[in-house]
Amino acid sequence: MTDHRPWRGVLVATALPLTDDLTVDYDKYAEHCAWLVENGCDGVVPNGSLGEYQVLTPEERAKVVETAVAAIGGARVMPGVAAYGSAESRRWAEQARDAGCASVMLLPPNAYRADERSVLAHYAEVAKAGVPIVAYNNPIDTKVDLVPELLAKLHGEGYVQAVKEFSGDVRRAWRLAELAPELDLLIGADDVLLELAIAGAKGWVAGYPNALPAASTQLYRAAVDGDLATAKKLYEQLHPLLRWDSRVEFVQAIKMSMDIVGRYGGPVRPPRMPLLPEQETEVRAATEQAVAAGLA
Repeated sequence: MTDHRPWRGVLVATALPLTDDLTVDYDKYAEHCAWLVENGCDGVVPNGSLGEYQVLTPEERAKVVETAVAAIGGARVMPGVAAYGSAESRRWAEQARDAGCASVMLLPPNAYRADERSVLAHYAEVAKAGVPIVAYNNPIDTKVDLVPELLAKLHGEGYVQAVKEFSGDVRRAWRLAELAPELDLLIGADDVLLELAIAGAKGWVAGYPNALPAASTQLYRAAVDGDLATAKKLYEQLHPLLRWDSRVEFVQAIKMSMDIVGRYGGPVRPPRMPLLPEQETEVRAATEQAVAAGLA
């Protein structure tokens, strides 16, 4: 492992632009990736849960990765390679590697509540692709919890180099730093950004920069630099939006905010449904407040 750690900084889990008939608009996606980097983000994470990877065909999923690499270069692209089977995840990791990506992000097995042996075997298999892996801990959705002790084992075996931590439990940052000081902690939920940045996070796999990249990256950099006066003010202003990243309707909310600020968010694929009227009202009010504060 070299000192080059391409997952550090702000990597945006990209929303995927769909047309009215729900086909992928690859041109808009390429433009969006380039726009994010132009506005201060360090890279993108295609085929994350925000990118609706579960409802893409294999052809679409591969083309999304290739589109991102063509737009901003593979060093800045870290695709999600989650799948029900370890062999399939390994194939997606190989596809990412062959497309020129410098790292991948991998959930634990999530077709069932996997035990520790299964988790270790899963990451061992995907690591055979030869591309650095960032683990993704999302126990809320996967029902498999990559607790600090298990992450330390995964890192000790050389299977993972970093973790996107989405449990919301900021206490884990300090335990991880004790057990695996060389494992990079990445902020995985937008609404615990400040807490995890103070605790030593090295990056942010981010949702809301899809709509507000400049203000979001300013917040992240102030937080990790210890400029708490700047960070706290921005965090207070943005938190009504950032907390949507931890809600079930995060894809719809972020796409709606993109539409409001003049980007293209667009529709979502079933079984996701549009926001309820009261949810729309809440997202619209918070987004317009951010715009009025000069954050868009």
